[in-house]
Amino acid sequence: MIARIQFPAALFAFVIAGFVITMTPVFAHHSLAMYDMSNPVTVKGVLERLEWTNPHAYLYLNVKNNRGNLEEWVIEIDRPDFLKKNGWTSSTVKPGDIIACTGGRAKTGARTMRCTMVELASGQKLRS
Repeated sequence: MIARIQFPAALFAFVIAGFVITMTPVFAHHSLAMYDMSNPVTVKGVLERLEWTNPHAYLYLNVKNNRGNLEEWVIEIDRPDFLKKNGWTSSTVKPGDIIACTGGRAKTGARTMRCTMVELASGQKLRS
């Protein structure tokens, strides 16, 4: 005769609830609500550095403002696997490269944007 182990319904519910709670962050999505994606802007500048990281990569650009002063812009681009599918590698852009980034600027007016297209000095455009 095979012994059957029976779990009380409360224990089963507790295990399922724990699973759901711990898995929720995996399915989270990063909102674009903080960016004005309906009014794209373009900034052009010199790449200071690239952070090739998950869940999003970042470009740091030195951009001249209307007065000729340099301002640092933080440009959020997509995740590395998406970028690779669109022709990027971690060495597509290097510090010192002049690039143009187009996307939605932060609604707060901060010098940050969610970029959708990067134009390289060669004129090549890459989805970002």
